[in-house]
Amino acid sequence: MKILLYIGHHKVGSTSLQAFFSQNWLALAQAGILYPCVDAEGFSDHLQRGLAGQDSTGLPPVNVREPHNALAFRMLTSTNKKSMPPYHRNLPSLPQMLKTLRQQVSRMAPQTVVICSEVMANFGLQEPKLIDRLKGLFPKAEFEIYCALRRPDQYLASWHGQRLKFGHKVKALNDGGALAYRNGIHFDYAAMLAPWIARFPEARIHVRNYADVLTSGGSVEDFTQCVGLALPSGLQQPDRTNPSLPYAAYEIMRRGNQELARPDQLELRKYLLAAAQTLRPNQEVELFGTELRQELTEAFAPVHQYLSQFTKDDAFFPDLDTMRQPHPLPEAEALQQSLTTLHATPPQSAALRAFLRSFGPAPAPQPLWRRALSWR
Repeated sequence: MKILLYIGHHKVGSTSLQAFFSQNWLALAQAGILYPCVDAEGFSDHLQRGLAGQDSTGLPPVNVREPHNALAFRMLTSTNKKSMPPYHRNLPSLPQMLKTLRQQVSRMAPQTVVICSEVMANFGLQEPKLIDRLKGLFPKAEFEIYCALRRPDQYLASWHGQRLKFGHKVKALNDGGALAYRNGIHFDYAAMLAPWIARFPEARIHVRNYADVLTSGGSVEDFTQCVGLALPSGLQQPDRTNPSLPYAAYEIMRRGNQELARPDQLELRKYLLAAAQTLRPNQEVELFGTELRQELTEAFAPVHQYLSQFTKDDAFFPDLDTMRQPHPLPEAEALQQSLTTLHATPPQSAALRAFLRSFGPAPAPQPLWRRALSWR
């Protein structure tokens, strides 16, 4: 039996991969590929599919879709006494979750087990013994590990946006927010990976540049190709499941998390996501600034050397020096342009309209000729 471990990173297509394996659970199980559940909700979902003889077409609930994230969070909370995130609710104890996992593997005897969790990226730096515990569940299995990594400036921008979506109260990236990540898994990829490599010396380990993942067609295509997973035909392809906030709205969402009640934060998030296509594109908006980009690039150099040596590439991120180059539009200017656009199509909520006005008077619209020049 082979265990395929997807250990992250965050914001590199893990949600799409989890949606794919959960939506196609029955078809994959019939082909000897098990994406195991960890709780009664997942078991009930799988039982219903088995009785119906077909997979459901809708996106499953989060505990069914991301069971191994739920497991990873439970494993982490068992050691660091932090609470479970609010979106993983009504889960059993860790011993029961592990028993549920082992029993499925024992009774179904699959050829391949897929365990997919970007949350497990935290194990190496926070609690390396959790890697040992996970490995010990299957002492006779063959392991293969997959990890995708994104160029750090692109990754930090995307991960920061994810935290803003979750409602976290954070500093702006160019005001201490980026530097706060330097000693953690969101910047020190070597510290994230090294404990896994040390504990699986016999395993085949794929460390992938996210740019290459996209070239391969996305996370599902790249993962299945890398690990050589023979998939049955006719599987469902997941819709986009984790849309991102536009960079041009980051400061609006960041201040909203600081100033608004949680229901209004959620309404603001929904409003900004819906408006994303009307705001300046991410590749134009600068979130760091030139000096911070230089500092981050220099700090990442030893991490990049580690990755390049492990993968035997001349440069794991061939375009790493591009990290030094700022995007053309400073975030403060992007914010003002966003406010102009949003004031033209204000939210229905009076609280959100008042919040947007708190940024100052609505900027006067530019003449058409000036707006055309600003987009060049």
